[in-house]
Amino acid sequence: MTQEDTAVRALTVREVLDLPATVDVETASRAFGFSRSYGYSLARSGQFPCRVIRSGRLFRVQTLDLRRVLGVEDYAAAAAA
Repeated sequence: MTQEDTAVRALTVREVLDLPATVDVETASRAFGFSRSYGYSLARSGQFPCRVIRSGRLFRVQTLDLRRVLGVEDYAAAAAA
């Protein structure tokens, strides 16, 4: 069994919309349906599907970029604007 084969419950659209401004790679990986270890492997190799901010050993993902890559928009906020 590979890391990609490990069953991970992906985040729902509502859960993605409720995320703070930045999240850890584990949370971003769940949004894509990746396992934690596979997400960190992609982040370390520069192949994560969206921009990863690295500060020393800390990896963070901007939620705005995560939403853009996933095609998730907050339609209620867009309608109110």
